Amino acid sequence: MLNKLMLLGVDVSVNVGAEDGFCAQSANIWQTVGYILMVFKIVIPILLIVFGMIDLGKAVIASKDDEIKKATKSLLIRAISAIVIFLIPTLVGVLMGIVGNFSDVSDDYHICSACISNPLNEDCKMNAEDAWER
Repeated sequence: MLNKLMLLGVDVSVNVGAEDGFCAQSANIWQTVGYILMVFKIVIPILLIVFGMIDLGKAVIASKDDEIKKATKSLLIRAISAIVIFLIPTLVGVLMGIVGNFSDVSDDYHICSACISNPLNEDCKMNAEDAWER
């Protein structure tokens, strides 16, 4: 399907579809974004929990009750933040999947979605390799 868009007063034709659409042509970019999100999804929660444990360890070594309570509360807040950060991409993916099924570009959307949510996916790799060859 060929859609026309107006971009800065110029007609731009955009192919929409699984094989020659925008997402298929830019799959390598979406795959890179997916790798970055995967790293952040894993590294940030681990760092939050490790820093909270370090603060709690310092407070326990200092043996001050008010510092231990403060560090425990900080660790709890950091652990909850880590869980939320870990689950946000999943929640966004589910919501975008629901929205993506209502449009006429769902085939193209599923390629972008596959590359961002799971960059190791074979569909994304094939589309990225096709895009690099072009």
